[in-house]
Amino acid sequence: MTAPATGPALSLRGAGMSFGDRVLWSGLDLELQPGEFLAVLGPNGAGKSTLLKAVLGQQPLSAGDLLIGGRPPARGRAQVGYVPQQKSMDAATPLRARDLVALGIDGHRFGLRRRSPAEKQRIADALEAVGATAYADAPIGLLSGGEQQRVRIAQALATDPTLLLCDEPLLSLDLRSQRAVADMIDRRRHEHGTAVVFVTHEINPVLDLVDRVLYVAGGQHRIGPPGEVLTSETLSDLYRTPVDVLNVRGRIVVVGTPDEPGGCHHHDLTPESAGRPAAQSAGGAA
Repeated sequence: MTAPATGPALSLRGAGMSFGDRVLWSGLDLELQPGEFLAVLGPNGAGKSTLLKAVLGQQPLSAGDLLIGGRPPARGRAQVGYVPQQKSMDAATPLRARDLVALGIDGHRFGLRRRSPAEKQRIADALEAVGATAYADAPIGLLSGGEQQRVRIAQALATDPTLLLCDEPLLSLDLRSQRAVADMIDRRRHEHGTAVVFVTHEINPVLDLVDRVLYVAGGQHRIGPPGEVLTSETLSDLYRTPVDVLNVRGRIVVVGTPDEPGGCHHHDLTPESAGRPAAQSAGGAA
């Protein structure tokens, strides 16, 4: 079991990311506390997934500092769990659910793996934590989308991380599976103090779980509680054009966001906004 964190799980100071003349974000100051749930929103190409790559040690910052539990990022850190974007697996994939979870523990090692009893127990515990024990020995390609995502979360939790990164974990899931996955992540952060960075194109399924929102768009960003960031004034400032934020029967709907340069921005309609082609859920395309 990871020792309880005593400082920020994630800290960025003056952080910036750019590619040539294109600035994704700059001057980003953020301290994510243990157990805090941060949703990262913004259109395609805004730099949401690039932020996760920086935390994973896969992409160096262009400016500023990034620390995880007080230490610089590095590949293969057990302190960081990662749930990648949902991708369908071929039914013939010769990999069981428990094998995928095991890769979260020793996937960075080379050569044949002989797992210790303690490692086998950690795999079993991770599967149990997400309710996947019943299909632990099933081929991963034969599982439903929701079941596969449970296994991916188990993989991310196998090292008992203090920081959990989730890249569009609800993508392509039905509403029931979305709720189940969101509840698992929320339960983890409450019971273990795991900080969560949750990249999403649709805030509504997790709106009641989120502590703060980081919204990135047009090379700028805003951080704060959802009620402060997801407003017409704030998003109009970010996009540099009038944007309306509506509350439709408890769902946040953003109207009028423009296409972003370099992205493949599209309109993702909520059921309430169907028939209004300019409307989209908060966050836009991922």
